[in-house]
Amino acid sequence: MSDMSHPPSLTVPGDPAAPDVAVETESPPQAGRREIVGRSPNQLAWLRLKRDRTARLSALTLVVAALVALCAPLLGWLTGMDPTDKFVNRLNDFGMPIGYAGGITSEHWLGLEPGSGRDILLQLVYGLRTSLFIAFTSALLASVIGVTVGVVAGWARGWLDSVINWLVDLTLAFPFLIFALAVIPILQDRFYTEREAPPPAFRVALIIATFGLFSWTYTARLVRGQVISLREREFVEAARAAGAGTGHILFRQLLPNIWAPILVTVSLNVPQFIAIEAALAFVNIGVTEPTPDLGRMIYNSIGYVASDPWYTLFPGLTIFLLVLAFNLFGDALRDSLDPRSTR
Repeated sequence: MSDMSHPPSLTVPGDPAAPDVAVETESPPQAGRREIVGRSPNQLAWLRLKRDRTARLSALTLVVAALVALCAPLLGWLTGMDPTDKFVNRLNDFGMPIGYAGGITSEHWLGLEPGSGRDILLQLVYGLRTSLFIAFTSALLASVIGVTVGVVAGWARGWLDSVINWLVDLTLAFPFLIFALAVIPILQDRFYTEREAPPPAFRVALIIATFGLFSWTYTARLVRGQVISLREREFVEAARAAGAGTGHILFRQLLPNIWAPILVTVSLNVPQFIAIEAALAFVNIGVTEPTPDLGRMIYNSIGYVASDPWYTLFPGLTIFLLVLAFNLFGDALRDSLDPRSTR
């Protein structure tokens, strides 16, 4: 009879609680037996994300859009044109492009803008670059502010936590879009007079600052709740007992454990900023000329919808596909990082 007083135990490689003992096997594994491989939560999330067809399709769309935006100067070099070049000789007496579907030719694949005669393809590519730059920079700025405020509030507690919560509630009380419509012209008038045209970089920086300073509240609340739930966990107590300082605990112990919800928040903030930036440009508060912008293209096409609908279709379809791809990828990323998800 075999000795059953000491049953075999399973140990996980790299487990600090497992003794460092060499195990000898009496015989090689049987043929056809599948080995059980342990996976970390990050590996499981990556596998779930790769199996999601919607995530793959949306990620491919975003990668193509990013590559097109980055290669915008290369496209201008290949075509020998600049987004500000005006081909007025290809417009009729009414300012409309000559030719089929808004002046589509072998040189101008998407036609020309009515009135100005600029190439729509170059305006679209450079406008995509502008929208992605503003959205990504604003999302990163809002995340940095939100994470910093949330970590401080969740760790400090007491009166500082109360003051930060009051500040978050006060910020949420402002309607963001209405506030942006009001603050951007006011700040521009503060630095420039009516006779001075502000440089395009100033308006871009102003939009990014407005988005970042008034969109950090959700991230701050999310991070605060995560820090409160983790600050009394065993690994934090162990770090304290080992003599670790506050900075080490916050940045080396807590932040690595809350990166997943922060990443999801960033992925969902980007499409929101793309849509809001286009809305600001549509009401003539966004990016100014001569910087190409998708929202301003739609704004400029209002008077030509009946006579040249292609001019409205191209930037509108680009914004729609971009926002849809970001939202679908953000939802898929959130599901893959959820350990309770069955996808």
